[in-house]
Amino acid sequence: MLSGKPSAMSEQKQLLTTNRKALTINLDEARYGTFAEIGAGQEVARLFFQSGGAAGTIAKSISAYDMTFSDAIYGKAPRYVSRERLATMLDHEYALLRERLEEKRGERTAFFVFADTVAAKSYAGNNECHGWMGIRFQPEPNSPPSDIILHVRMWDKENVLQQQALGIVGVNIAYGAFYLRNDPREFIASLVDNVGADRIEVDMLKFSGPAFAHIDNRLMSLHLVQLGLTNAVMFSPDGDVLQPSEVLHKKAILVERGSFRPVTRVNADMVQCATAQFMQEPMVRGKEVIVLMEITMNNLLGTGGLDGADFLARVDLLGAAGFTVLISNYSEFFRLTTYFRRYTKEMIGVAMGVSNLLQVFDEKYYDNLPGGILEAFGRMFRYAVKLYVYPMRHDTYARYLAGETAAPDTAIAPPAGPDAAELITANNLEVAPHLRNLYAHLLENRCIERLEGYQTDFLAIFSRDVFALIHAGDPSWVKMVPPEVAQMIQTRGLLGYQRVK
Repeated sequence: MLSGKPSAMSEQKQLLTTNRKALTINLDEARYGTFAEIGAGQEVARLFFQSGGAAGTIAKSISAYDMTFSDAIYGKAPRYVSRERLATMLDHEYALLRERLEEKRGERTAFFVFADTVAAKSYAGNNECHGWMGIRFQPEPNSPPSDIILHVRMWDKENVLQQQALGIVGVNIAYGAFYLRNDPREFIASLVDNVGADRIEVDMLKFSGPAFAHIDNRLMSLHLVQLGLTNAVMFSPDGDVLQPSEVLHKKAILVERGSFRPVTRVNADMVQCATAQFMQEPMVRGKEVIVLMEITMNNLLGTGGLDGADFLARVDLLGAAGFTVLISNYSEFFRLTTYFRRYTKEMIGVAMGVSNLLQVFDEKYYDNLPGGILEAFGRMFRYAVKLYVYPMRHDTYARYLAGETAAPDTAIAPPAGPDAAELITANNLEVAPHLRNLYAHLLENRCIERLEGYQTDFLAIFSRDVFALIHAGDPSWVKMVPPEVAQMIQTRGLLGYQRVK
């Protein structure tokens, strides 16, 4: 029987080089398969050939580089560097492998297909350098196959260096699938062995099949951010792992940052108001818009270590409310908007509360920038970015300035009919005296705008208070969250909710 790791830890420690990883696979008599690569040569197959003993591993190596040949083999595709093309390659080559070799050696062979479709740096040098890579493999002979697919971005400036990096990552994928699959976190960390995250970014990863039935791909994506392989990952409302460039490409983007522990009516009201105003912007009318709810890694780690159950509960509840979720490692808003500029030139809107806006104007967050707050704002507002600011009650604002946390007995009390004069808004907020002219400039030029149409009854709702009420068994929290969120918390016992017996 095949094991999920080399036979001895001492051997595993020796298999750190790319050559040793490829050689280990070549010497594993049960592993046999196909390498199909498009777009940057046959870099992965080349490393297996160079390491020695490749005849024991490689049944076929193919590079359908010409589009006509590629279409003849795999069928026409709207995009050649895409997840769909990768899936077609895996399907076709795995079926062919089994058809031709199953009868001859199926009882003793664990078949696999490695495939990639890549756009490396072109001769003109103005293209997006990225690719899809994946492997379909049998853990054991005669077992059903499982898949690992991922999306990479290449940061090397030269084509030949990108090719070399892709070859190394491909070997890491195959080695990890065969020997590290029982430790997904170790598998993820190994993806950039001998190449580094400064050369290769892995911004999407998905495990599927019987070998990974116990894995939640959202946790795996979170590990990508936590281990530094990427700075942001994304999930659909139904919990599927998304590839950011596919979702954000040429879209107008509206994002709201929060803890969402849990998502509350005030969160939903804020993004609803911001969306209404965002859609009326001249630059947005008629454009496709994507709305995101973002949680930073700092927020997820705020209680100490990473709590997987807590993270999944937040994502599930946001999904239940119909939101697409972004997890990022961008503490500062200017870094977040710069990230979005990778994928779009359209307008970007950021919905936030007054407390978040005050943090944006806190200069301590920009001590690491030579130009300080001016450099940060130059980056953030350079290309059609606007902050939409949700109001705050005066009593809450006073506690915020005093450094106090909102206590449940005051924070959840219904506001006493606040009107505009009783609220802190973007229009009457006071920042540090030496920043007032800067603030006035941004306000006058509509880079900062107050939100309108908000529900005054929601202004006193805070996620941390709802969380405390859930733990305390106080049923008043139910009216503070969207109905579908309340139902999921109660049905699944999330965030410490105790079901009534």
